[in-house]
Amino acid sequence: MTDENPDKGPLLELRGALDELDHELLGLLVKRMDIVAEIAARKRSHRVRIRDLARERRVLDDRCARAEELGLHADSVESIWRQLMLMSRERQAALRAEVPLDVESKTVAIIGGEGGMGRSLNTLFTDLGHRVLSADLHTKLRSADAATQADVVIISVPIRRTREVIEALGPLVREDALLMDVTSIKAEPVAAMLESTNASVVGTHPMFGPGVNTYQGQRVVICPGRGEAWFDWTRQMFAARGLVITETTPSEHDSMMAIVQVLHHFKTQVLGLALSLTGVPLEETLRFTSPAYLLETYVTGRHFAQAPDLYGPIEMLNPDSSKVIGGFQAAAADLAQILADGDQAAFDRVFADVRAFFGDFTEEALEQSGFLIDRLVELSAGRSSP
Repeated sequence: MTDENPDKGPLLELRGALDELDHELLGLLVKRMDIVAEIAARKRSHRVRIRDLARERRVLDDRCARAEELGLHADSVESIWRQLMLMSRERQAALRAEVPLDVESKTVAIIGGEGGMGRSLNTLFTDLGHRVLSADLHTKLRSADAATQADVVIISVPIRRTREVIEALGPLVREDALLMDVTSIKAEPVAAMLESTNASVVGTHPMFGPGVNTYQGQRVVICPGRGEAWFDWTRQMFAARGLVITETTPSEHDSMMAIVQVLHHFKTQVLGLALSLTGVPLEETLRFTSPAYLLETYVTGRHFAQAPDLYGPIEMLNPDSSKVIGGFQAAAADLAQILADGDQAAFDRVFADVRAFFGDFTEEALEQSGFLIDRLVELSAGRSSP
């Protein structure tokens, strides 16, 4: 059978027709976003939240039902509309839909503003209508000058330098201003801020990296230190950009980060190290990959694509690191012994115990991971094509 030449004939004409339809769809997307902008203006004037989960569920149910009536795959249509709604929320946030009309513009100084997180925070607060000053090692603006000028001073420097910078700049922050940090540990930085300044204090930890495509749905942890008014302002600003806020104490934050960050990163590093010690090239394993292995390998590869001085302090300086790492080592040793003994009954008991720990989350995990794996397989299908 001879393949049809894609550069001429009916196939080319059909592809041209698809291109025209795609261009029409893009035009419709522009019209849709114009309506979204009008919605944003109305929400802002009436102080209505950007996200309405009940409305989103109704929209998804309607579009999926209509898709099935038209002979389309409902799951694929739902995926498309979820992305459209994400675009809509991000557009509304960029138009400051959740920022009150009477909000006062502040001068925000970011110490470490030329780093990845510093630049991300610059974008976040600029989008909210604030004047942002960026001070770093090689900027003309000195950190001390920025700290004296600003209404809000944000410390966004490496963890090992955080206390030193706080102690140097804290005394320079005005008493009616706010001193804030964005460090991955909270007890020590918040204590240092409270000791070094008479200004209001809030500890924050953005649970995302500087490379995120959208702030919508990203999580930030905030810890009150001193000053209720500035704490409310911080909460309002993050919520206005679509962030999900978790309020807690510095000590509880550090305990949770021992699990969410230290345990997770340690597990990822162990997997990466173990893979590298097998002596088998990674590309060779990917010829035989399952979707789950590919997903785990992407997560591991992403980890090692970043800087070790980012992860090292997170794992070394958390006060509960030794506890969770010890638990990991004990669990690995116990499971290794069960496998070495060929003890299926013991394996079943451990499996059942862990499944009970996860509870109903297992069903959500199946659904969500299935969605991720489908998208991953779709995107990676051509990586090894000739």
